[in-house]
Amino acid sequence: MKITHAGLVCFLVVSFFVCGCSVTPKEEGQRVVLKTEVDEAIEIMKGKDPSLQRFFDNSYGYAVMPKIFKGAFVAGFAYGRGEVYEKGDMVGYCNMSQATGGLSIGGEFYREIIFFRDEQDLDRFRTGEFVFTAQVTGVAIKWGAAAKADYKDGMAVFIMTDIGAMVDASLGGQKFDYESTVKMNRVW
Repeated sequence: MKITHAGLVCFLVVSFFVCGCSVTPKEEGQRVVLKTEVDEAIEIMKGKDPSLQRFFDNSYGYAVMPKIFKGAFVAGFAYGRGEVYEKGDMVGYCNMSQATGGLSIGGEFYREIIFFRDEQDLDRFRTGEFVFTAQVTGVAIKWGAAAKADYKDGMAVFIMTDIGAMVDASLGGQKFDYESTVKMNRVW
């Protein structure tokens, strides 16, 4: 089996993003920047589609990833970090990683919000075993799109592309990791 330079570079980049990034920002400054980006993503997406507000009002919880980068040259990868909310309160951090194969080329930045209808839907996300399959699709944010959207398997996913262009016909799932901001007290 012959490994090309492009294949090796893609493998190293994907490995870095999948293994090298922690879920919780390490520095206080990084947490403040992420919080600002999350708030901005919510306001921009609501501004683009005010009907999105009903999901904020009616969902048990949601995860906001304000800046996901997706890039590909044959093999692709994506990575983003965000915050998780339960009943309107921030309860943890999440990250999303994705590796894809297939016919892909290009790059883009996008925002993603996942709404969870009930507590058990949010709990499934928090287990760390949460993966979107190729059949899961997000609703592209545009005026009135959220008014027609509904939950599927307890979730509603909305995405908004910021910048970039991709030619993408690949299959791959998004894997999420979660870390709580609430520290558990140990009983000895």
